[in-house]
Amino acid sequence: MAWNVLIAGGGFGGFYAAKTLAKVLPPHSARVRLVTEDNFMLYTPLLPGAAAGTLEPRHVVVPLREELDSSIHLRLAKITGATPHRNVIHVRSLDGTQEELRYDQLIVALGSVSRTLPIPGLAEHGKALKSLPEAIALRNHVVRTLEIAETLEDGDARREYLTYIFVGAGYAGLEGLAELQDFAADVIDLYPRCQVTGMRWILVEASGRVMPEIGQKLADFAVRELRARGIEIRTQTTLDEVTARSARLSDGEVVATRTLVWTAGVKPHPVVAQLGLPLDDRGRIDTDDRLQVKGFDNVWAIGDCAAVPDPARKGVPSPPTAQHAIRQGRVVGRNVANALGGGGRGRRFTYKTKGVFVDMGRRKAVATTGPITWSGTPAWLLARSYHLAMMPGAGRRARLLVDWNIGLLFGRDTAELGRLGEPRALEAPLAEVASAGANGTEDDASAGAPAGSASAAR
Repeated sequence: MAWNVLIAGGGFGGFYAAKTLAKVLPPHSARVRLVTEDNFMLYTPLLPGAAAGTLEPRHVVVPLREELDSSIHLRLAKITGATPHRNVIHVRSLDGTQEELRYDQLIVALGSVSRTLPIPGLAEHGKALKSLPEAIALRNHVVRTLEIAETLEDGDARREYLTYIFVGAGYAGLEGLAELQDFAADVIDLYPRCQVTGMRWILVEASGRVMPEIGQKLADFAVRELRARGIEIRTQTTLDEVTARSARLSDGEVVATRTLVWTAGVKPHPVVAQLGLPLDDRGRIDTDDRLQVKGFDNVWAIGDCAAVPDPARKGVPSPPTAQHAIRQGRVVGRNVANALGGGGRGRRFTYKTKGVFVDMGRRKAVATTGPITWSGTPAWLLARSYHLAMMPGAGRRARLLVDWNIGLLFGRDTAELGRLGEPRALEAPLAEVASAGANGTEDDASAGAPAGSASAAR
């Protein structure tokens, strides 16, 4: 009888765990199911590029059915909880059906969501940059602020729409702000009034420096580059309150703005707390260095939702990154296969990195590869080469190359995509149209049709 292996989550960790299991398990020895809400994996490091119009949004996702082996069973469903002592997880299918899925081995790779704080107005008026819909919505919002500001006569009102605040100066905040500011600088020539008023960009960080994950020298280069573009950087500053038209900072300044983007950290996916597994003080699943959940022989956890100890940091988990999730996925795949084969607990996971790459737009970046540090255009080329190599699938890599080259040659697209996927409702119910056709002439029935419709064209 085949074993049941269940992977909860289709991000980097879950994707590479599935690929590894398909590779190392003997044929027909196990049924591997990947349960996820989307039929794609989001390549999150390129999300700022999608938000800024450098990349087509569809090109930063990896279709799971195309890239996974046919032996992996993909199940689109929302995980709502688990009962570990019965070896089941609870899911809600796309049609709303509630169901229990049994497993012999469970890999939890549910990832993370934006971590917010109880700041007045943040939940109502703040924007995030963690998912593809959020990236597209943010880009649309920036385009909309330019369009509105261009129509305003009052200079103060225009400045309100042309002021943008990012809170959180880690990778996501710095890359997101830099890419969107680069996008806005490219297109502002199309908005004469906005060009006269100018734009204001502010990066707010609670700690004493930006990007604490990298060395001071590279962080200083990033600060100099951003300030040279006119971006204000406020370290040791926090957000106190947000309204629809302003943001109050801890230094006392009240900034008139219609845009506040929150990129100050992440937390495990909320459903992690409903799985009945041991958690640390940050809500992450407690694991050992072999990625096995403490107290469970058949449950494993990886990625942003797992607290995997790092011996180099005295057991403190390293910050979550895509690189760590990829390597954890590969290790846990082999460890699960080893456990099914009766070979013991498997390999320990050790934190390693191929480097750090932070794209800052305008053909500038900062990067580290081992002991070597890079900045400026060489780092930008290195960052793009790295992401090109890491993107799964030759077709996706080709699409990235095409997008990047088109952007270099022709600039960025300024079209707002907010209404795509939200078609207008039919102006009249089809029954009424049919009734009109029965009671009158064919021309009467089509009289209200748009000029471009098939009936109007006849």
